[in-house]
Amino acid sequence: MSSPTARRPRICATASTAWRWTSTPPDTPPEGAARMAAGAPGLPPRPAGGMMNLKAPVRAPQGRFIMQNWSRRAILGGLAALPAIRASADTWPSGTIRIVVPFAPGGSTDAVARLAAPGLQQRLGVPIVVENRSGAAGSIGTDVAAKARPDGQTWLLTFDSHAVMPVLVPSLPFDIQRDLAPVTQIGHAPYVVACQPGKPYKTMADVLAAAKRGGVTFGSTGNGTIGHLAMLMLARRAGVSMTHLPYRGGGLAVNDAVAGHIDMMIGSSALLAPHISAGSLRPLLQLGEQRLAGLPEVPTTAEAGFPGLTAVAWWGVFAPAGTPEPVIQRFRAALVETYREPRIASQFAELNQAELVLSEPADLARFVGTQIDSWGRVARDNGVRPD
Repeated sequence: MSSPTARRPRICATASTAWRWTSTPPDTPPEGAARMAAGAPGLPPRPAGGMMNLKAPVRAPQGRFIMQNWSRRAILGGLAALPAIRASADTWPSGTIRIVVPFAPGGSTDAVARLAAPGLQQRLGVPIVVENRSGAAGSIGTDVAAKARPDGQTWLLTFDSHAVMPVLVPSLPFDIQRDLAPVTQIGHAPYVVACQPGKPYKTMADVLAAAKRGGVTFGSTGNGTIGHLAMLMLARRAGVSMTHLPYRGGGLAVNDAVAGHIDMMIGSSALLAPHISAGSLRPLLQLGEQRLAGLPEVPTTAEAGFPGLTAVAWWGVFAPAGTPEPVIQRFRAALVETYREPRIASQFAELNQAELVLSEPADLARFVGTQIDSWGRVARDNGVRPD
């Protein structure tokens, strides 16, 4: 897919090595809050138990004692802040919007973001920057978005690895569910198992029969990814063992599968569909609940004898926690309108062999929670560890 930058000069695409944004440091606490936390002079001393007497007299700088009701002041301060929050929502967007993609250019997530950029720019009236910040299974870019100022100028568009990141990356510097606010699930696509046409496998049953004799290999886009975990589930239910060969990215895995260096690979339909259409890969199985319209001859896992075993790739949009709800709703509305344009919807479906979802934020939150629980359990049951 050609980049929107070629057609619309104002839409900029930046990479981690050449981006024109600088990270915005998180807000620092007010001086008074910092002094309170430190037990600084001029504030009541902190008792050993860590609790403060919020109504204790405080010596003012002039030497007089005053009574401070901090609870009341906090409430009044919060009420005073409401007009500012509303004002920021009314004046949003205030400048260039960046969409952080935590993967390298050229992948499906990058393409999904760039597909929407022109429509978003038209609807919101500001430049849209697609910023690629790849590395560490997507955690580097996700961290950038999670720690951005929650003013609606920074958004995260990510992939299904978002839900298995706690498995892939130990000691994450952010909490997936606490530090990011859900916006919408754009769409999803089933995982597909495919092999080089020269391999002696016509169906998944042929693969499993060979696996019982031993020596069958499969590639995935990385250790602990959903594709890897789904194949572990399949092998366990079939009572066979297959050798996993993890790759650092879909392109490398596809290249080796097409060349016949591995027996087969698992990847999203978005990744494999072009090679299946070109005849360089033969599809054996799809892990969706229903057959894809673009792959009508390929059986599902349920049809192959593994009911309930499904795995889907998905793309979702998130905001830094604390982003005003009206801003989230306005951005989501612009996204939904853009992806529902007939040309965009058709392009999304054809390129990715995917289905548009465009869920509500609450639905995305529930979906991510389910994905974290289910795939985390598979990883623990199979002793999967990060690379």
